[in-house]
Amino acid sequence: METIKNAVNAAGDKVNEVMSKSSAECNKEKAKDSSNTVGERIGAGIDYCKDKVDEASHAASKEINKQKATH
Repeated sequence: METIKNAVNAAGDKVNEVMSKSSAECNKEKAKDSSNTVGERIGAGIDYCKDKVDEASHAASKEINKQKATH
């Protein structure tokens, strides 16, 4: 039962990882767009950094859950 729970958690972490990566890419494009105001570009840059941290966190959690599911 615990193995199934860990496998489901790993799958959920993968979904969250992909969502964070997608959001980071959108924010990166906003930050690079010269038609946005300086404030919007700075805000998008900050959001990009937060999304990258979230992405790394979800990737690490996914790996931990994947390892637990296989042992």
